[in-house]
Amino acid sequence: MVKLQLENLGARYGQREIIRDVTTTTFFGGQVVAVVGPNAAGKSTLFKRMAGLIDGPGHVILQDSKKGAQGISYMPQGLNASARLTVYESVLLARKQLTAGWVVHDDELKRVDEILAALGITGLSFRNLGELSGGQQQLVSIAQTLVREPEILLMDEPTSALDMHRQVQVLDFMRTLARKREVIVFIAIHDLNQALRFADQVLVIADGTTQGSGPGNEVITRQMLRNVYKVEARIEQCSRGLHHILIDDIV
Repeated sequence: MVKLQLENLGARYGQREIIRDVTTTTFFGGQVVAVVGPNAAGKSTLFKRMAGLIDGPGHVILQDSKKGAQGISYMPQGLNASARLTVYESVLLARKQLTAGWVVHDDELKRVDEILAALGITGLSFRNLGELSGGQQQLVSIAQTLVREPEILLMDEPTSALDMHRQVQVLDFMRTLARKREVIVFIAIHDLNQALRFADQVLVIADGTTQGSGPGNEVITRQMLRNVYKVEARIEQCSRGLHHILIDDIV
């Protein structure tokens, strides 16, 4: 089972320091980690640093990984493909980036079909990406990431353009995927109630550094909401042991 830990991770753009000294406990394959924090807290930069897309101090410590750094896949907020491609072509192209040569094998086609079906977008297969709505493009971006079969999956606000039904569907699917394939799924998300519902661990980033890391009901507290989000809130337990945040006022 793959394990990952961040140790004093940092990154800057030019002279501007975006994240610094981000340190966590160890995360394990099978876990969903919600990365939360205010706008411009550094969540996207953190993912890019973890994926090796930008340099900086500190360490991304991988243990028991079969793929090493190549097993880390980053899904940005925008769709990463030409608008002239069809949905099927774009997902297959993402798959072929793993292999040498352009011969397409039956098992690769089967994997593309499985991912599209799991996300409920088989009907979009032969539509051009430029014809899709923002929510549909977001689902295609998720498919492009999943088809690479990563060990560590970094998803930057994957549900921001989706309606409530699709949000729940995608987050439930990601939780099932994490358990089934022992993937560590990091999801940057703004909805703290969704984080409490679907995540095993929560990592709070604010002002470019760690403000908390651990189980959601231990990290998302009234004090954290006051300090990080500047709101007064109650956290109540509802059905099936889940917790729900009720905002009372702005600090």
